[in-house]
Amino acid sequence: MTSLGDANAAQRDADAILSPLDKGVPLGIAPMPIAAVSAQQWNILRGDLPLPAALIREESLQHNARWMRSFIEANGVQIAPHGKTTMAPALFDLQLAAGAWGITLATPHQVAAAIALGYRRIFIANQIIGRAALRYLFDSIAADDELELYCLVDSIDLVEQIDRIGDDAGATKRLAVLVEKGFAGGRTGCRSVADATAVARRVAASRHQMLAGVEGFEGIVRGENLETTLQAVRVLLDEVVEVAEHCDREGLFGVGPAMLSAGGSAFFDLVVSAFKRAKLAVPPTILLRSGCYITHDAGMYAFAMRFLRDRAPELFEQGGPRAALEVWGYVQARPEPNLAIVALGKRDLSYDQLPVLQHWFRPDSDMSVPGALSDRHKVGHLDDQHCYVSVPADTPLIVGDMVGLGISHPCLTFDKWRVIHTVSERYDVTGSIRTYF
Repeated sequence: MTSLGDANAAQRDADAILSPLDKGVPLGIAPMPIAAVSAQQWNILRGDLPLPAALIREESLQHNARWMRSFIEANGVQIAPHGKTTMAPALFDLQLAAGAWGITLATPHQVAAAIALGYRRIFIANQIIGRAALRYLFDSIAADDELELYCLVDSIDLVEQIDRIGDDAGATKRLAVLVEKGFAGGRTGCRSVADATAVARRVAASRHQMLAGVEGFEGIVRGENLETTLQAVRVLLDEVVEVAEHCDREGLFGVGPAMLSAGGSAFFDLVVSAFKRAKLAVPPTILLRSGCYITHDAGMYAFAMRFLRDRAPELFEQGGPRAALEVWGYVQARPEPNLAIVALGKRDLSYDQLPVLQHWFRPDSDMSVPGALSDRHKVGHLDDQHCYVSVPADTPLIVGDMVGLGISHPCLTFDKWRVIHTVSERYDVTGSIRTYF
């Protein structure tokens, strides 16, 4: 795969400019094309960039792309990575080059950004509500024969609203929709197989919609423990299959193989197993939507991978996904013997689960590479711009040291940065990527 530092790999960002308006770029920088970053020969450890800064270790990123590609190819399924994780065209392109079928998105803004950036196969893992957004979808597919859009419905009311807006728009093409099967206590999605099938029948009779498949999302299913969570995930996936089989028997699907879609970054192996058991007249297209695998993390997804390894050890024969996304900051103060304050906070990284201190480096010392920090260094809490770290008595950290934090939940770190740098294993900056949140 092409390095993200190469201009060709960032061609969709060809007009993107780095400037002093961007966080994490050299102070007072003259505006420059993002494609010129790799030629600057910046290095994080040398202090060429102000901190905090968000970094992606490129070697781990490329490994993760190859890891998921091997899974989808071995199982004969497709993936449309959830682009809302990164909203970064350079990473979308990397995922497409690694075999992705398309890109998944969630909101009208995300869809409009992707279309403006040139993406032409978009799975919208959400119900789209409102005249402006639905009119935009109808107008977009009418104006571009190559554009494929898929979205979700979970009620007859919504199906009828879409038809009325299609009438008002003078729609000439049908919108491809999937019926969403949800679960009690969850967010969107029909709560029963019967309700989902009824919605599917209404779609099949629609003036402006075509039933493309059945969808569910298992990633937010939670039980009292791992066993009950896995059982609830399997029940939901089996119900998605049951709805699809009802639709198939009644001839409700439109042209081509039906699509069965689910699969976040924690249970995608269970999705494949369940959906492959579907008994349809034509084998379905199985579409996963994992997004966080591309950078992985040091928190919730690292935890989930422990259980995936137990379920499917063969996926880890060449090593599992690696945490690629880090946020670095300076030790700003040591006001108490067992406390260090790092100059970064909620404005810089996700905090639904606290970050983990992993690396440290002392500028202008004889250190050539970062050192590891023991797990006795623990983040206690975060303010907007400050990170409170409990440190042991023998900590090496002093004011001015750099620390690298592993994050949990990549989605909520990416959205805090307009620019994220890719780095080598020696923290040379190999390029930069632009996000579009």
